[in-house]
Amino acid sequence: MGQPIIEIKGLTKTFGSGEDSVTALRDIDLQINEGDIFGIIGLSGAGKSTLVRCMNLLERPSAGQVIFDGREITSIKEKELRSVRKSIGMIFQRFNLLMQRTAAENVTFPLELEGAPKKKARERALELLKIVGLEDRADAYPAQLSGGQMQRVAIARAVASNPKVLLCDEATSALDPNTTRAILDLLKDINKTMGVTVVIITHEMKVIEQICNRVAVIDQSRIVEQGEVSQVFTHPKAAITRQLIMPHGTEPEMLKVQELRGNEVIRIVFNGGSAYEPLIASLAIDCGVKVNILGADTRNIDGKAYGSMLIGLPSDPKEAARALEYIKSQDGVTVEEVDD
Repeated sequence: MGQPIIEIKGLTKTFGSGEDSVTALRDIDLQINEGDIFGIIGLSGAGKSTLVRCMNLLERPSAGQVIFDGREITSIKEKELRSVRKSIGMIFQRFNLLMQRTAAENVTFPLELEGAPKKKARERALELLKIVGLEDRADAYPAQLSGGQMQRVAIARAVASNPKVLLCDEATSALDPNTTRAILDLLKDINKTMGVTVVIITHEMKVIEQICNRVAVIDQSRIVEQGEVSQVFTHPKAAITRQLIMPHGTEPEMLKVQELRGNEVIRIVFNGGSAYEPLIASLAIDCGVKVNILGADTRNIDGKAYGSMLIGLPSDPKEAARALEYIKSQDGVTVEEVDD
């Protein structure tokens, strides 16, 4: 585990005043270590984007501390803050490229602001565009690029000044699933090869699964739990975390439950056992019992299974009891009964 690169202590953010005030963040404590790919997940309106914007003081906290690389930055002067922000890159959902500039010119923009010679800035831009797979699109304008390509340019621009941290505010929300995977793979590669700590703000659990090693869950302006992704997935403490990890009670599931009225229906919850153990197939082979799979929302994370599966047991009471006993005897799973 690396040293803390971002520490947030007792942070509160309130917009407005008096009766019209709205508290977007309340008493936030958070630690992000060097080398982390740290995810912050929550539903819309939970306060995720406000939190990430407080990390580089694009939003000023109403109370509390933001400590970056060992330095408390909420009280420093604007000139010093601009210097600190050079170490904090940021990418957004809508790319925020300058439409009148080419891809290369967008990447050189922060370097020009730092006073870098044009030739060196251009060389650095071409180097970064090659890293993000766009060396052949250096002279294309944003309107000539796809969404995924524009986000790659935005990433190249964000790392042009060699930041220590890259903040990603819903950076893949506007992209299709295949492009999202490619962008997340690129961020993971940048984290590994350039040593950049990455902070991911998202409402999508799949993003956390694919890229993050640590995660914080935010709900109603508070951090409700945080830790290693595998730990949070294995032992979710907060109701919102369980909802994000193991959604259930959907309309298709309930329709299938009604179709099996008279049969016992159970939900198997996978708590981090081996993802390579074929539970249902083993049940049929070892016990000679076949069950009806009504729905599943399971994930394979580092070879471990998380999530849940809804199944209908046989109508024969003896077969149902045998199946239930077998399932309960397996490691890494728990069983919940589903009422009609």
